[in-house]
Amino acid sequence: MAFTNKDLRKAGLKVTLPRIKILELLENADHHHMSAEDVYRALAEQGEDVGLATVYRVLTQFEQAGIVERHNFENNLSVFEIAQEEHHDHLVCDVCGKVMEFRNSIIEEQQFKVAQEYNFKLSGHSLVLYGVCDSPECQKATAEAK
Repeated sequence: MAFTNKDLRKAGLKVTLPRIKILELLENADHHHMSAEDVYRALAEQGEDVGLATVYRVLTQFEQAGIVERHNFENNLSVFEIAQEEHHDHLVCDVCGKVMEFRNSIIEEQQFKVAQEYNFKLSGHSLVLYGVCDSPECQKATAEAK
């Protein structure tokens, strides 16, 4: 979903250049999940003069407005992504911290069945799988650690 200036105003946010730049970055991110530091570095690489404190403040405002979702993973990494209507789960690399999305209808169905079995009404859920991604660097680091 591409957000517009109108969407920012509807969320009660003033349209500012830092907000627009951060939103564009998140919408066009290759990996969809970016930490505040990733956003800050990407803006700096584009020649944008936006401070790290501003990045954190804007991301928090976007989160409160429902524009982005924050995910806090066990590796103490907080990443942000554009809020999506369709649910998805995550794979997180223990070595490089890369976050990947996946959708699996069988897993979703099983979680619903487990909740039913325990007479539990689900309001939501989060599934994060940790392991090592397929990048040669991460595979090598894992092999060397054994």
